[in-house]
This record gives sequence, C-alpha cells and structure tokens, in this order.
Amino acid sequence: MINVANSHLKLEKQLCFRLYSLSKKMNRLYTSLLKELSLTYPQYLVMLVLWDSANGLSIKTLGLRLDLDTGTLSPLLKRMEGLGIISRCRNKDDERSVEIQLTESGQRLKDKAHDIPAKMLSITGFTPEQLQLLNPQLDQLLVNISDSNVRDS
Repeated sequence: MINVANSHLKLEKQLCFRLYSLSKKMNRLYTSLLKELSLTYPQYLVMLVLWDSANGLSIKTLGLRLDLDTGTLSPLLKRMEGLGIISRCRNKDDERSVEIQLTESGQRLKDKAHDIPAKMLSITGFTPEQLQLLNPQLDQLLVNISDSNVRDS
C-alpha cells in the first residue's frame, strides 16, 4: 500500500534533485565544448562577464556578477592570469581594489567561443523562444530563494 502522505518525499518529485542533475549534466557538456578553448566552466563564466565589459572589472564587481566570493574567485583568477588570458592590477585610485582586464589572448578567445551558446542550445532541444520563456522563470526562482529571502525555520 502506498503512503500518499509521504509521496511528496520521493526523489523524482524533488525540484532540488532536478536542478542538481541538470547542473551536473550542463557542466559536463560545457566541459566537453570548452576543451578546445582550454577553459574550465568557471573560467568560461569569468570570460563571459569580461567579454561583456569594455574596461575590465574589479574583483568585487566580478564576484557579485558571478555570485562567487573572493576566496573562490582569487585562485581562479590567478590560474587564468597564468594562462595569459587576463591581467590583474591594483586600482590607481584605490589600492585595496584589484582590477581584472582581458589580455589580447583573452580577447581572441571570444571569437573561438562564439558558437558555444548555439551548440548548447541545440543540445537542449529547446528553441530560442522556449529558452526565452524559461529564463525569466529561472530568474524568478533565483530571486525567490535568494539569501535575502531565506528565513530561519
């Protein structure tokens, strides 16, 4: 006999598990596509933000955009600087702030990465219109469960 009261505790009914599984699969797919760029998925995310910023960004701003703390971001940026795709330098006006800039090599990677979004879209089986409908829902989910909205039980 099935206990209806506990059917909501089944793994397949959990949003968290769907999102977890989806995240793992997306990371694996991106890892495969990013091999030709010699980038990891987190490095790709940094590059997306930097490619969108004409004058570079502070580590603080980059961390806010990516929802990463400096303890996670600093070693990542150090490795990327070692690859020669970014440079880090102190802000002339505020020595406490470190600015991240793309190098020429980092800027050239943008051309090589140009087809990655289309490849990922084709893998999903979604149309651009379907994705346009999904993104606001995911954005709203992020807002709904953001740290500022989480309350102690």
